[in-house]
Amino acid sequence: MDFDNKEVNSKYPINIIVTTALISFTVCALIFTGLSYFTGSYSLAFEKSSVTRETIKKFNDARSILQNRYYEEIDANKLVEGAISGMTDSLKDPYTVYYDKEQMKWFMDMQKNTENEYVGIGLPIILDENGIATVLEPFDDSPAKAAGIKQGDKIIKIDGKDVTSIKDDALIASMIKGEENTEAVLTIYRQSHHSTMDVTVVRKKIVAKLNIRGEMLENNIAYIKLKMFDENISKNFINQVNKLVDEGAQSLIIDVRDNPGGLYNEVVALADRILPKGTIVYTEDRNGKKEIETSDDTSLDIPIVVLINGNSASASEILAGAIKDFKKGTLIGTKTFGKGLVQSTYGFEDGTGLKVTIARYFTPSGVCIHGEGIKPDIEVKLDDKYKDTSVSAIPREDDLQLQEAIKLLSGK
Repeated sequence: MDFDNKEVNSKYPINIIVTTALISFTVCALIFTGLSYFTGSYSLAFEKSSVTRETIKKFNDARSILQNRYYEEIDANKLVEGAISGMTDSLKDPYTVYYDKEQMKWFMDMQKNTENEYVGIGLPIILDENGIATVLEPFDDSPAKAAGIKQGDKIIKIDGKDVTSIKDDALIASMIKGEENTEAVLTIYRQSHHSTMDVTVVRKKIVAKLNIRGEMLENNIAYIKLKMFDENISKNFINQVNKLVDEGAQSLIIDVRDNPGGLYNEVVALADRILPKGTIVYTEDRNGKKEIETSDDTSLDIPIVVLINGNSASASEILAGAIKDFKKGTLIGTKTFGKGLVQSTYGFEDGTGLKVTIARYFTPSGVCIHGEGIKPDIEVKLDDKYKDTSVSAIPREDDLQLQEAIKLLSGK
């Protein structure tokens, strides 16, 4: 899960850890564990069982060739920075990344948002199959929507900086944010035009309640659209549900199509309002340690349908998976994205940082979401002509997934 939102891809707080000075690598370091000090130099050591002598020798040979043969003088600090970045890249995990000082500052600034609002342009994004930041439905009354940015647009540059090589949606989201009333220039590629264009957007305060919309449909069916799980979305959801039930709602449609996720604690609190007593979700790390989130014995006792699609990710999948496992509702649409990893971010004293995947999410029945997604109970595809159209912009009569939900809840 990023996005121009408060998602930090972690259910854990930032942990600041103190690091040592610049380190260099030597072959003899193999006999030590941890950071060892030699006269006039530093050495990073490995246990013999964790790495081969040949690998360390190759590293040192490559370092020596670069330092002695490269046509310009090389800063050894940059070589080590590159090695750290290379370590994360070698894992082939798009959610484990090394942040340089500028990127870490963007990330930290993103954490300074207030509880109910933040400064941005109201633009949720998700990485496509090629790792390119792709726009989902802009928030209602947001600067992004006013500027004409549309679902399906690909973000190529932010303020002239190419972001196509950045495979971290949270970082891209933080780059879009900034001071209120300042401009962000997004270079986007719009497939329908087969061209790129620069769009200037003025950053404004984005209020969390813009990410939720509720209304009463025919046959006393309540409809709630959740665009993102940001701060207070659970509180706003509960308020909307209570209001619609008071108005006579007898069933509920929860729409998390194109919802890329958000805050872990918020989706847990929201699910707790819906589900009876039991496990909502649990995480498990490499050592098998589990952390379980549970609901109390109160629940929402009306028929429920959850609308999902391929852009429903992370927190959206936690909600959909729990409702499905509890048999508390029916999932309609297409298979979800399949993002079920937990990250924690660590800051170093030089201002750089590291975001690391530390665990996986599992549904109550023990299904790992990641890489699999969640299949709907009733598969319904939209017409191809609405492939890159915001869900809310599809005429109601053409929204086949919504119409199937209404049909099911109406008993037709």
